[in-house]
Amino acid sequence: MSEAKADIGVLGMGTMGAMLALNIAEEGFETALFNRTTSKAFGVRDDNPELAEKLHPQETLEAFVQSLKTPRVVLIMVNAGKPVDEQIEHLKPLLAQGDIVIDGGNADFNDTVRRNKAMDGSGIHFVGMGVSGGELGARHGPSIMVGGDKAVWERLAPILKPVAAQYDGAPCVAWLGTDGAGHFVKTIHNGIEYADMQMIAEVYGILRDGAGMSAPDMGRVFADWNTRGLQSYLIEITATVLAENDPETGKPLVDLIVDEAGQKGTGRWSVIEAQKLGIGATTLESAVSARGVSSRRKERADAEKIYGTLDLAPADFRADAEGLKELEEALETAKIIAYAQGYAIMAAASQEWKWNLPLGDIARIWRAGCIIRSNFLDDIAKAYESGETVINLLQTPTFSGRVSKGQAALRRVVSKAVLSGVPVPALAAALSYFDDYRRARGTTNLTQGQRDLFGAHTFNRFDKDGAQHHHWPAV
Repeated sequence: MSEAKADIGVLGMGTMGAMLALNIAEEGFETALFNRTTSKAFGVRDDNPELAEKLHPQETLEAFVQSLKTPRVVLIMVNAGKPVDEQIEHLKPLLAQGDIVIDGGNADFNDTVRRNKAMDGSGIHFVGMGVSGGELGARHGPSIMVGGDKAVWERLAPILKPVAAQYDGAPCVAWLGTDGAGHFVKTIHNGIEYADMQMIAEVYGILRDGAGMSAPDMGRVFADWNTRGLQSYLIEITATVLAENDPETGKPLVDLIVDEAGQKGTGRWSVIEAQKLGIGATTLESAVSARGVSSRRKERADAEKIYGTLDLAPADFRADAEGLKELEEALETAKIIAYAQGYAIMAAASQEWKWNLPLGDIARIWRAGCIIRSNFLDDIAKAYESGETVINLLQTPTFSGRVSKGQAALRRVVSKAVLSGVPVPALAAALSYFDDYRRARGTTNLTQGQRDLFGAHTFNRFDKDGAQHHHWPAV
């Protein structure tokens, strides 16, 4: 690099860090690179000669920091947890007042809140930034969720806006609130992503095991669904995966993939935070649980030897136009319910942490770049733009009519799956949540009676004010 210094430095040349660095450089920003294994940083430059003039790898952390314009901007892209803390500690002695440190990884927002507090009084600004879109998104335009001081966001915006995905000319990046707001929203994004993917997988299971369809035929079904209300990146790639053949065997590749799903923690975090906030997120919970069950493949194989097929009703799923329409409606309805749960978590967290999350803006910045991008998010954004207070997406005119219409299909699909032994934990959880949510009078009056009997936890009555305790018969 000549006398000119870098606009931003990217620390960590793993897949996401390298792809973001290339994206930033491609947008015209001088980009310093550093990795503990320095050859990786130099490799990123050498492997991309068309951007080499904008990429400036450094041999040492000290040289990396010195190569940055002041006030400096350092984007950390390393594994969540202890590695982030270690890099911050290494950087702090080298930084000055006004410098900005960004954690762009998949961080637990509680860690982000803690790191913000630790930086207080140091003069160094800390930003927790959620980045969604995987490798391709990072390279060509992700959805970016920024948390931290708003004045710092305004300094970062000129870099982040051109780097982010674009939707109808609008950048898919926004400041969402102080300290951990950005990472929290990214966590809930991933929880919704888990639910969306699980429900798609369950419908795939119905088509495969219930209707006996081949992978290529299923691929064509999902491609067709992608032209209507279910249009989304996840439905699109489902069609692609199902259509792909293994070059060695000629068989559908999906049929050769082991049925064990990995996870990196963000889905679990979304469920944990929902529980802390007292928000029902049963569809997200079931998706996380299903991945856990999938990882115990040997146990499942042993259990199949014990139980076999049981004496269950034959699968009543048809691959004709009527049967496929029913599945399409069921999946779309369950998807609405899952997103309503995710948004309910964010609304509660916004109040708890005093973030004032712009929920409509979140839908807008998820419309491109991120994994759950879809036309459906336009509808969510419009629900929040209507001017009416949104208590839950299921109560909005935008979605209440669609759920009322589609719930019958969801009931039929779940019922047939349960009777024939095809597992649909997320679809069933969505239906149960809906039935729980739509009833003015539930059944937890009995639960409160039990709690009062064994623990004197008290209860409220319809006909009296204040907490009540009853002297129950001894048991």
